[in-house]
Amino acid sequence: MIEAAKVPWYREVSPGQWKSLFAAWIGYLLDGFDFVLITLVLTEIADQFDLSTASAASLVSGAFITRWLGGAVLGALGDRYGRKAAMIISILLYSFGTFACGFAWNYISLFTARLVIGMGMAGEYSASATYVLESWPARLRNRASGFLISGYSGGTIIASELYKWVVPHWGWRWMFWIGVLPVLVALWVRRALPEAGDWHEEVAAARARPNPFRPLFAGRIRASVNTALTAAASVALFLVFTPAGAGWRWPLSVLAAGCLFAFAAQLGGRRRWPLYVSLMCTVFCAFLYSWPIQALLPTYLKEQLAYSPSEVTDVMFYAGFGTMAGCWLAGFVGDWLGTRRAYAVTLLASLAFVFPVFAVQDSLVGLGVLLFFLLALSQGISGILPKYIAGHFPTGSRAASLGFVYNTGALGGAVAPVLGAHLAEGMSLGRALAVLTFGLTLVVIVLVGADVPRRLGRLTDPEGDEDHLVPGQPLSMAGPDLKKT
Repeated sequence: MIEAAKVPWYREVSPGQWKSLFAAWIGYLLDGFDFVLITLVLTEIADQFDLSTASAASLVSGAFITRWLGGAVLGALGDRYGRKAAMIISILLYSFGTFACGFAWNYISLFTARLVIGMGMAGEYSASATYVLESWPARLRNRASGFLISGYSGGTIIASELYKWVVPHWGWRWMFWIGVLPVLVALWVRRALPEAGDWHEEVAAARARPNPFRPLFAGRIRASVNTALTAAASVALFLVFTPAGAGWRWPLSVLAAGCLFAFAAQLGGRRRWPLYVSLMCTVFCAFLYSWPIQALLPTYLKEQLAYSPSEVTDVMFYAGFGTMAGCWLAGFVGDWLGTRRAYAVTLLASLAFVFPVFAVQDSLVGLGVLLFFLLALSQGISGILPKYIAGHFPTGSRAASLGFVYNTGALGGAVAPVLGAHLAEGMSLGRALAVLTFGLTLVVIVLVGADVPRRLGRLTDPEGDEDHLVPGQPLSMAGPDLKKT
């Protein structure tokens, strides 16, 4: 046997596997660039369209409303026809939505374009994450996950650098138009990719291709009911996050949640529905702790600290690079300690930086350094979230399950900026962001650290303890055997 410790890990990854990572990574780079644009120009848009802080923050929420549907549909396409096809469709979809944002003439038109971005972004997450995870060596898949998600942070850095040059001279619309240009590069890189290894071996050669949505449309009555549930959830979410639903937000929220839980119960079946629901709730809380800062940090810097565009760019560089470095670190720590333990320990360490970040008032460098460490630990650990979720699902339904569970939970990102803005009506925006981040981080530490999703899943599926991304390893195990290969 060869001692794996004597062979540099990067030599275990073939040139083709590195290429697959780069092709997916550049898609995530564009994803981060396109998605973060709205947070950078939120104050300019609010001034032009005469929006309150809460209404402007709902534009960030818009891209989350359709993610549950986009993740499920494009994920199912990836399970049936291959990960590569879903990756290409996804990047075209969110690029079209970004371009359309630049032509928005009012709040509703901009909100609608954000809905399109959400569909594409959801598909990009499920397709690209499964593609890379299924292509890399099993024992290095935390590392692959961390490297991949770091692309998103790279996109936010580029967007923040462009902000100080583009917006003061040409206005906010040009930020969205420029964001479409690199798409051609991503499509060119992806054109000749091989299919993901696990999918090719287990699904491509099979007589019957998987159809993850079959349980939802088994029979005319069930098909009709689920079609109605899809329409009800979509309309309810739209009304919840726009002024049209004022006065009805709680009933509409309950309706939307009920529809989404009904889908989770059907997709998971009798044995796995607790796992689906608990993973959705875990991701929801993860977005609630992370997205108040991601969505409203530029607004906080401009309005509460009175920073200029160039100073905002400097701080966002610290934040973006901190998240990127954290994603890289998360991959190595995840392969060392195991995905779950690495997630909980890193989040626990991040709590030391939450309140100090919002206590700094007059030191740009001090704020930047604190943000770097906070986001490296709290946001960067999300680099291994795809590995954490995807390991619960077999190859034939992995993209659809990951797409649905993650992107339904991502509705926490829709709630977060609006919740932060409303809390800021009774306290300073900085304090509101600190309280939300600290409190919800503690919740996620408990959910992941105590292995709540797996424990609940075992109540109805005692045999469902296998990590499907690392064959033969239980999900509860600290990490793969790194001593021998």
